[in-house]
Amino acid sequence: MAASRVIYSSALCPSNSSAKITNSHPGSAANTISFTRPPLPLNPIHYQFSLSSQLSHLNYPDKRRRRRRSFPTPTMAAGVGTAAEILPPTLDSSSKPPAIFDGTTRLYISYTCPYAQRVWITRNCKGLQDKITLVPIDLQDRPAWYKEKVYPPNKVPSLEHNNEVRGESLDLIKYIDNHFEGPSLIPDDTAKKQFADVMFSFTDSFYKAIISSFKQEGSTEETGAALDYIETALSKFSDGPFFLGQFSLVDIAYAPFIERFKPFLLEVKNYDITVGRPKLAAWIEELNLIEGYKQTRSDPKELVESYKKRFLAKL
Repeated sequence: MAASRVIYSSALCPSNSSAKITNSHPGSAANTISFTRPPLPLNPIHYQFSLSSQLSHLNYPDKRRRRRRSFPTPTMAAGVGTAAEILPPTLDSSSKPPAIFDGTTRLYISYTCPYAQRVWITRNCKGLQDKITLVPIDLQDRPAWYKEKVYPPNKVPSLEHNNEVRGESLDLIKYIDNHFEGPSLIPDDTAKKQFADVMFSFTDSFYKAIISSFKQEGSTEETGAALDYIETALSKFSDGPFFLGQFSLVDIAYAPFIERFKPFLLEVKNYDITVGRPKLAAWIEELNLIEGYKQTRSDPKELVESYKKRFLAKL
């Protein structure tokens, strides 16, 4: 008898629903489906408060005592020195499925999805290119077998590992960090772990605040508040230019979205997100040096055009 599988899903590209679906056979329909909403995001009004007041229990250091320092670029966790990967072609409705549940670990992604990019970056920065096979899906022309045999929610990213398929980008980056070899992408320091949880919980609110400005003529108030929150967060630790000092899963959680927001806001709103935000500017500069991230980046012009079609077409 074929082994059973358990499918986990939550906030994917682009949905934020969650589900647990248990199948009695890899090719059969699901027997039980239950959906749960994720925790509500932080209220946008929270942007108006400084991060220091919200996190006083974490002993927030006085920024006035900080001195400018230079920091080395991460090496192991950054995937520096790795050869550029030859990316597989995107699979569409005419493509045959891979040999599903044959023991191969597969990461199902879309090259254009920021949620999938999170997990792709994590895979690269852990040095798992030979351990986790990329399977890119065409989201505009999805293969029927992906929903029927692999992942009934029919979204990306998803990870096929040990006869299970899991979803939700934030859960997957933590899962890969905890269950695969390679440098750890979350430090052992308790304060940093607590701060990581705070920043993970802010990702949805950050996205919604920025997106809201796309649909409002000339309005960047919420955008500015959300970006100021990020600027303050980047001042939390003094041992590096990243959210936790050194490069971590928190940076991976935000990188795909800031990669898209920066060029779009500059072209459409004439709004440079780095002006008056030196920490954010330095973060972007250092991030762009990390090989594991660079291998996942898209052409900024293509990103801008994609966002124009998505957010401006109905205005």
